[in-house]
Amino acid sequence: MKKYVLDSYSLLAYAENEKGADDVGNILIKALDNKAELFLCVVNWGEMYYIALREGGKERAELYKNTFARYPITIVEANEELTLQAANYKAFHKISYADAFAAALAKYKKATLVTGDKEFKSLEKEIKIRWI
Repeated sequence: MKKYVLDSYSLLAYAENEKGADDVGNILIKALDNKAELFLCVVNWGEMYYIALREGGKERAELYKNTFARYPITIVEANEELTLQAANYKAFHKISYADAFAAALAKYKKATLVTGDKEFKSLEKEIKIRWI
């Protein structure tokens, strides 16, 4: 079964019907059909929430949170192993700390990261990326 890690970019693209929304939607449908496993680091889940909260208020943030809660997305806690890998990526690549967690989770789960965030370009040799 194909494994995917979602980041805040992919979640927001889907929620706001931006470029890549159809690709993310197709991945969500695969997960609903038990044809894909989806993972999301709690750090990136929080990032999606705060961006929606900042840009659209509490109602939008809660709408997005509740929308994604309907899908079979496993939210993964930031344990010591994941945090150390994220710290390593942050130290040696020009990516945000939150993005480092998405990359670390993709490596840890041997999954494909779903994103359109160009910050991940430098990690293409480290992890699999599905560009949306």
